[in-house]
Amino acid sequence: MTIRYGLIGSGMMGQEHIRNINLLGGCEVAAVADPDEGMRALSVQTSGGTAKPYADYKEMISKGDLDALVIVSPNDTHHAILMDILRTPLPILCEKPLCTTSAHCREVLAKAESRAAPVWVAMEYRYMPPVQRLLAEIRKGTTGTPRMMAIREHRFPFLPKVGDWNRFSARTGGTLVEKCCHFWDLMRLTLESDPVRVYASAAADVNHRDERYDGKKPDIIDNAFVTVEFENGARGMLDLCMFAEGSYWQEVISITGAEGRVDAKVPGPARFSVDGKERASEIEISHRASKEVVREEVEVDHSILAAGDHHGSTFFQHQRFKDLVQTGRGSPEVSLHDGLWSVIVGEAAEESARTGRAVDIRGAA
Repeated sequence: MTIRYGLIGSGMMGQEHIRNINLLGGCEVAAVADPDEGMRALSVQTSGGTAKPYADYKEMISKGDLDALVIVSPNDTHHAILMDILRTPLPILCEKPLCTTSAHCREVLAKAESRAAPVWVAMEYRYMPPVQRLLAEIRKGTTGTPRMMAIREHRFPFLPKVGDWNRFSARTGGTLVEKCCHFWDLMRLTLESDPVRVYASAAADVNHRDERYDGKKPDIIDNAFVTVEFENGARGMLDLCMFAEGSYWQEVISITGAEGRVDAKVPGPARFSVDGKERASEIEISHRASKEVVREEVEVDHSILAAGDHHGSTFFQHQRFKDLVQTGRGSPEVSLHDGLWSVIVGEAAEESARTGRAVDIRGAA
């Protein structure tokens, strides 16, 4: 049986989802809904001709011929779309962030309470092979109990998108929600604890300063330091810079405990490297007692790397989601509750950056 996917939204990330679904066996993108005619035409082409285009997602789902839905529309549309399509019996994969505000996330959770079909929030970074390897080392006890988690992301600026929606916090939730929800999710997953306090220092110093859209100046931040304290006493830190596309490593994720440290090092997309070639990711293990340092490359199939900008994570996420859809058993690995927490932390970080004060979020979810 072929699993028939319907996509709601088909911009840059939508194209990545289509390419990765194409790589899965027993799947096809059967339909795409997008108000932009050009993106609909591109989606048909990217799908290999299997996708039927619709201008309105309501018409698409009314046909009753789909097995799963993927929401890849702009952030500020997620809430209304989810509140509508949660009435369907179809499994849903919703791109991050779940919504742009925690209040909207809570409404979605309440609406989904009596729903039988799963809703999976697309936190792709969990599924990067070097991150999966890092998580395996932590669970194996390599570091001992994780006490500190540091994430450095030094990358390229936000790319142009249809309608320029990603230039404004009102539509994205702000950079610390839109971009960084991945990292708050990773911290909570790795440290196995809920956040209680957030402090951020951030600014818009370099990117988009001379851009104007309908006379409005973009207001999204492009660099930040954020610290997050957790209920179990662990701490997380994010060092974000979005004007550093010359960096060899786009992400470096470090976990430290009493026994040692594990670092996952992830390169940026090949199309942003100086030679246009893929770089291998690495895992580095530093043992405290012996002082031994072990470094290994983490291999990823090049056809998977070429299908997107997230180091293969979109493909591996879709593999897991497909298994859930196909078997009809189990729960989403990234739940609506996980999606809510990632927005709560990002929202608090945005507030802290504006006010200069730490924000208490103990028990917020």
